[in-house]
Amino acid sequence: MSELRAAVLAEIRRILSTELEITDPVGPNHELARDLRVDSMGAIILAVGLEDAFRVKLSDADAGAVVTVGDLVDLVDRRVREGRMETGAADERPEVPG
Repeated sequence: MSELRAAVLAEIRRILSTELEITDPVGPNHELARDLRVDSMGAIILAVGLEDAFRVKLSDADAGAVVTVGDLVDLVDRRVREGRMETGAADERPEVPG
């Protein structure tokens, strides 16, 4: 797993734990709604936290493609890489929240 993907997964786990008080173990195969019981408000909190941490924009259309934690990692990873390509920063190390 790349450094960026590991950082996204860690941030998802942090938000779920601290903001949504989900104490169960969280892995890429867990479904957000079914396994972790993330409701629509929780999804918004998760999306905003990830947008802030990784300086990306997640759209409502993106939400339809996200079922699992792994799908969310893929989406944020893709948005970060797209952002770097747009700014010409493709060769720079990924920005990882601290």
